[in-house]
Amino acid sequence: MFAAWRHTLVKTLPDTLRSLESLASERQFHNHQTPTSCSDTMTFNCTFDAVDELMKYLELAIYIPIFIFGLFLNVVALVVFCIFMRKWTETTIYMTSLALMDMLLLFPLPFKMHATNNNWAASLHPFCSVLESLYFVGIYGSIYTIMCIALDRWVAICHPYKAKWRRSPKAALGTCVGVWLLVLAVLFPTVHGFREPAKTEFQCFHEFSNKGWSPPVIICLQLFGFLLPALVVVCCSVQTIRALRQSGEHSPQSRACVRVIYSSLAAFLLPFTPSHLGILLQFLVHQGVIQDCDNKTRISVFIQVAMCLSNITCCLDAFCYYFIAHEVRSSKDNFRMSISQRRATFSTSEV
Repeated sequence: MFAAWRHTLVKTLPDTLRSLESLASERQFHNHQTPTSCSDTMTFNCTFDAVDELMKYLELAIYIPIFIFGLFLNVVALVVFCIFMRKWTETTIYMTSLALMDMLLLFPLPFKMHATNNNWAASLHPFCSVLESLYFVGIYGSIYTIMCIALDRWVAICHPYKAKWRRSPKAALGTCVGVWLLVLAVLFPTVHGFREPAKTEFQCFHEFSNKGWSPPVIICLQLFGFLLPALVVVCCSVQTIRALRQSGEHSPQSRACVRVIYSSLAAFLLPFTPSHLGILLQFLVHQGVIQDCDNKTRISVFIQVAMCLSNITCCLDAFCYYFIAHEVRSSKDNFRMSISQRRATFSTSEV
């Protein structure tokens, strides 16, 4: 099955790329036409049929491996955290919440793959809005959960005295519940307003209304959905790594902590930076700032590929789960060694 998809993609890719190149040859013709309005300027004589044809195969090639591996890794993580690790710490609570967010992000992917090549009946409009909302809740819930993990690590290592009364499993659970309530309350009504009620067949996860590209929505999305969490994650991670290195501690638990920080940074920056850059560029297209058809075609390809690859965070989070499990196991081993040493010392003192 994978071989057939790959053969189809390889077979159609040269023709699709030639179609994209033909758009550039029409540029001189486009520039000699006079649009009647700003909205006409954005779409006048620009066709994206070649882009849509390319993405029909490219999205499947990206989504199918992400769905399979992401589902397997996150199910394994939930089993390990909920069954094999009986003691709930702050970190395991955050990681369990992150795995649940990833599962929420993975759930709409099969429907998203179907909507790429098929139109849906108008009666499925409410169901589509729910799927779109769950998809964005999974994305931005993961972003805020990773931010909370970075903050928790920063407090625990850089401010150990404050951590004694600020950090607790109960506080971590309350924070995770707060993140879930926040993203659900904000994103469900917002994403629902992105799409006008459909009277005919429509393409789910595509063709959002102009409300979804309004300046207030995009500014809030970029500022509170990415830039602010990214600033918190980067600053906390840099200070935490610096504190660990300055302490001169090279225990297995310390090394595992550094790996968790690096993997969290990778799971945050690699998937979400290109996708939010693409959203910004597409916003400039909708605002008429970018009017050249060649640039709009490139931006259309870039944002769709970047949004597809942003789902890889479901797989990258697995590195965090592995290092967390290793850290907890190292902590248990160290605890058992300390208990054994105390018992040996006590027995010796009795003699």
